[in-house]
Amino acid sequence: MGKHRENKRKPKREGKTITVGKAESVPPGRGATVKLKDGTEVALYNINGAFHAIEHFCPHKGYPLVDSRLYGHIVECDLHAYRFDVRTGECFTKKSCSIERYDVFVDEGFIKIVV
Repeated sequence: MGKHRENKRKPKREGKTITVGKAESVPPGRGATVKLKDGTEVALYNINGAFHAIEHFCPHKGYPLVDSRLYGHIVECDLHAYRFDVRTGECFTKKSCSIERYDVFVDEGFIKIVV
């Protein structure tokens, strides 16, 4: 199935909480690309009012996951159909391809991600 691609735009874990926008800006069943000040990116999803954040790029060929189809809590990469659980980062296609997930919470209507 090809080699894994290193995601050079994955945020480094620093334990920082970053406010990324208003909760109402990401409707249920949708995703959004979150570009951080340092040029890194995460994919943010609203699944029935619960927010989840994962690496933005598929480790197989680097396709942006927010641009892919969302089926409930599963995002399927449009390029080669790798499937990921947006709640955990688990890859269902190939276990060794699981991706990072980031804690997300809403505080006074604002989405915050811990990176």
